Amino acid sequence: MPTAKQLADIGYKTFSTSMMLLTVYGGYLCSVRAYHYFQRRSSRRQAAEEQKTSGVP
Repeated sequence: MPTAKQLADIGYKTFSTSMMLLTVYGGYLCSVRAYHYFQRRSSRRQAAEEQKTSGVP
């Protein structure tokens, strides 16, 4: 039977691990959103350039 200190240590380690995983996952989601944002911005800029050059006779 684990003592109260051992249970507290297990709980702390479990909580710390879950917070670390959430932080890593949040960083991943943020990176993905930033990547997609810059991809869309780049494609919009490219489309605007193509429209600008094709509109000139």
